[in-house]
Amino acid sequence: MSINIGIKEKDRKAIADGLSRVLADSYTLYLKTHNYHWNVTGPMFNTLHLMFEQQYTELATAVDEIAERIRALGVYAPGSYKAFAKLTDIEEETDVPAAEEMVKRAVDGQETVVRTVREVFKLVDAANDEATADLLTRRMQVHEKNAWMLRSLINNAN
Repeated sequence: MSINIGIKEKDRKAIADGLSRVLADSYTLYLKTHNYHWNVTGPMFNTLHLMFEQQYTELATAVDEIAERIRALGVYAPGSYKAFAKLTDIEEETDVPAAEEMVKRAVDGQETVVRTVREVFKLVDAANDEATADLLTRRMQVHEKNAWMLRSLINNAN
């Protein structure tokens, strides 16, 4: 059946392509954060272990919501490491950094998702896609708050 939700097909495809980038960033951040949860050590172990668990658990739900929105727009969602690696701007983890470096890299990942969301938001806004705008607004709020909380662990400024 054809899709008639008030958004042109080319706009739905462009939005879905942008959401695929958000999905790839989010899934890559999920993997990175889960890795940190498993491997963190040192004086901040308990705090970081629990914080990383909260963040990867939230991301697990988020990737499902993002993929389902892509599907609602009539496009297949990417679902492989290979596809995500091509779409993401987040560096894959290849080592086990010290706890403070984990925090810095996690902040960078959180902020990367926010930047990607902001880029996609322009397409969503132009197409009057309120449902996707709502999803993206919630994603920005979560990732900006997570970045702030992580920065607060290692930085006394702002």
